[in-house]
Amino acid sequence: MTERIPRSIFIIATLLGVSVLVYAAYSRPWYFTSQTYISGLIFLEFLLAAVWLYRRVFFPALLVTFLFAGINLPVGRGWTSARWLVLGVGALVGLLLVLKDRRQDFDFFHLAAFFTVLTGLVSAAVSQYPSVALLKVLSFLLLFIYAATGVRVAAIGREKNFFNGLLVGCEIFVAANAFFYAVGVEAMGNPNSLGAVMGVVAAPILLWGILLGGKPAVHRRRVVLYVICVCLAFISHARAGIAAGILSSAVLCIASRRYKMLFQGVTVMVIVLAALALLKPQAISSFTSSVVYKNNAADILASRISPWQTAMDNIRDHPWFGMGLGTTATGSDADEEQGAFSSSGTVTAEHGSSYLAILAGVGIVGAIPVTILLVLLITKIVRVLWAMRGSGGVNHPEIVLAVVMIAGITHAAFEDWMFAPGNYLCVFFWSLAFLFNDLASSLPRVSFNWRMATLERVAASRP
Repeated sequence: MTERIPRSIFIIATLLGVSVLVYAAYSRPWYFTSQTYISGLIFLEFLLAAVWLYRRVFFPALLVTFLFAGINLPVGRGWTSARWLVLGVGALVGLLLVLKDRRQDFDFFHLAAFFTVLTGLVSAAVSQYPSVALLKVLSFLLLFIYAATGVRVAAIGREKNFFNGLLVGCEIFVAANAFFYAVGVEAMGNPNSLGAVMGVVAAPILLWGILLGGKPAVHRRRVVLYVICVCLAFISHARAGIAAGILSSAVLCIASRRYKMLFQGVTVMVIVLAALALLKPQAISSFTSSVVYKNNAADILASRISPWQTAMDNIRDHPWFGMGLGTTATGSDADEEQGAFSSSGTVTAEHGSSYLAILAGVGIVGAIPVTILLVLLITKIVRVLWAMRGSGGVNHPEIVLAVVMIAGITHAAFEDWMFAPGNYLCVFFWSLAFLFNDLASSLPRVSFNWRMATLERVAASRP
């Protein structure tokens, strides 16, 4: 954005801001001795800097803000409220930039997202507790506006920098979680959250980075971090996160025709399990009781039956328009009942499934546009993987987005986060989902380029 603002205006604004601060320090010095006011001033400076470097900085700043509001670290409770201001500013600035540039088109996917918000408003209007439901829907509106505008501004036209930054950020995130776990700090707040971020975010992105190749040192670093990521997922004992990570990794290997890598990964897992069974049979028994059968239950899905039954009861009581997004039968915020979901952003199993949660929240009518959104995503995932299967190339950014979508859709079937706008994983998923819709729309052109490159290689190999 800096190239669009004349230098003279920038200098005048800077001088004016400094003058205001000097006057405030002289007339109201107690403002500068209050920790609250100082923290607020620093936050505003952080927000202004993020807006100033909107294309390069705002998306990671938004993710960090939501992450700080949800992790179990002493970073301050102010992020709980501050994240909504950051999201609102990001949505507003992104919308203004898109309207000013007039280079981005809106398609049926965005129309379905609009009707998702609209039906949520109808559900909130007929809910017994409209205030809670309305706040949730407005939060979703801000998220969808930002995902449809701000993420586009950040990524379209600078895909290489955007996805390199995403990969490096994922490496830092895994290394930080490994460090905190090693020193005995559960940074993500609970095992479900740790398994979710490792399985949905870290595993597919790091494996994609491994397949990209590059310098030997970089390749080895990514391999080590991927192994750490898988270990953290298993340590969390979160079955949904483990399944999402394994499935997305397997799909990526098969679609890219890296059968040898897939075979090597399966072989290593079998060897490790066999070694544990021989050396520490109690470890296998503990893993089976805590992961496969939660708390020694007789059924694999026994831990899900109760929340699923509760959700089904709510759906039967309010079939058409639901109880209101994010509300419970008692009228309280469902997220706050489960460890302050809207406050902490941790991944929970309030309804045992994101899909049951949305059906209970907005009913059958409200679930129709949500279903359309997911069907459109799945359709484009299949198209991207089919094109990738024919070429074997992994250099296109829509490929990593496709496997992240697979991991997220799989994980959301067992954990309640996809339609909880206060959750960092929800913000991450829908931001990349809207971006994936844009990039996958150019698939015919990409597929044609792949075919042309193949023909050129064949022609070059002929004598």
